[in-house]
Amino acid sequence: MSKYYVTTSIPYVNAEPHIGFALELTCADVLARHAYLNGKEIIFSTGTDEHGGKIAEKAKEVGVPTKTFADKISESFRDLCTLMNASNNRFIRTTDKAHEERAQMIWKALSKDIYKGKYSGWYCTGDEAFFTESEVKANKGVCPVHNRPYEKIEEENYFFKLSKYQSKIQELIESDQYRIIPTTRKNEILSTIKSGLDDVSVSRPKDKIDWGIPVPGDTSQVMYVWFEALMNYITVLGYPEAADFKKFWPADVQVIGKDIIRFHAAIWPAMLLSLDLPTPAKLYVHGFITSDGKKMSKSVGNVVSPSDIVKKYGTDATRYYLLRHIPSYDDGDFNWEKMKSAYENELANELGNAVQRTAVMINSYLSGKHSGKQDIGHDLAKYEEAIDNCRFDMALDEVWEHIRGLNQYIDEEKPWLLAKNKDLEHLKEVLDYQVSSLLLIARLLTPFIPETSDKINKIFKDGQVHLPKESLFPKEEKVKKAP
Repeated sequence: MSKYYVTTSIPYVNAEPHIGFALELTCADVLARHAYLNGKEIIFSTGTDEHGGKIAEKAKEVGVPTKTFADKISESFRDLCTLMNASNNRFIRTTDKAHEERAQMIWKALSKDIYKGKYSGWYCTGDEAFFTESEVKANKGVCPVHNRPYEKIEEENYFFKLSKYQSKIQELIESDQYRIIPTTRKNEILSTIKSGLDDVSVSRPKDKIDWGIPVPGDTSQVMYVWFEALMNYITVLGYPEAADFKKFWPADVQVIGKDIIRFHAAIWPAMLLSLDLPTPAKLYVHGFITSDGKKMSKSVGNVVSPSDIVKKYGTDATRYYLLRHIPSYDDGDFNWEKMKSAYENELANELGNAVQRTAVMINSYLSGKHSGKQDIGHDLAKYEEAIDNCRFDMALDEVWEHIRGLNQYIDEEKPWLLAKNKDLEHLKEVLDYQVSSLLLIARLLTPFIPETSDKINKIFKDGQVHLPKESLFPKEEKVKKAP
């Protein structure tokens, strides 16, 4: 059995999960479920990033020990996996003892490319990142995301020789050996690389940030959180000796947000090259989600949490909106009217009605019996290509072409008239085709809305219609009001 390894990024535990990470988790889940359907052995990993000054600062704000704070927020990300019906079979925490031990092993393996030097630069704890003089000047000395002044830092740190690997990383990305999609993101990181990669600071003094993994052989320093967090993709597999690592690395796809592309498309491949390991096959970079066209903000009051949507419309409908109505290659917007329209017009009226009409007609006209699945010969090349390119919106467009085609077929063939005219042979042929089409549609929907797919299969299993107690997507009055 061939292998398939997909990861999300691991988000900071400084705040509860937001809709952007629900999107990322769901995209990775589609890839994992699709690979599983194609007979592959899967590892799908997600988790939480728990070290660094920002976490310690947040814990202090709420007056609890840092680990207690990290435990609580990490658990909310586990809950998100359940809420979104993610099929991940790994959940890594960077405070796991195994990760901490293996991160130190990786540091030692990288030691030929790590040296100590003095660092002077501008730092924002909110970003856990350093910024250039020009960036700080452009923002008038204040971080625009966290509305706090940048800190001028002068300290002795360890550095990683990122510059050493610049030409090789560029070559890997340009040749698509390390394939970055969409192309806009590939071009963006190539521009950054071509402008020059400087060696990067990979540690902080323990007396300034003590919430981190100690540098091997130097207890006065802890690993810089971003450097250490990247290691999770191989520590979760048991680098360097475990069977999972030997079988599943390199990753087939890593799914990340556009704000962390530099870490994943420049620093991470350089680390892997230093370790003499192959880079992942593919890096898919998704965009951001706005709310009613505006950036989500607690102060503005337009934050939409994944649980808000699931409470009203259910997990599958939430997954559907994120995958089809948030552009796979760009930023997208969520608002309740669009969500309502997608639920009622596309899921309930188009998909739900096709299933309901078919089941009721077979039950009424053929005593609930059908001949099971037939080969109806649809071309699935565009659907498969869309998933391979992480164009989840286009893959669902293809499925909806089948759904709308089926509804058109029903309206043209008019099985109710065939029944009235007692044209039973043609009636049976038409209704069997409808079932075959719905079973194909269910299979195509399995990676996207798995609960719905399972319900469709159960309705038509074993050549017998099993009428559900309610429609796949209950009408608006049966659903709770939006928050």
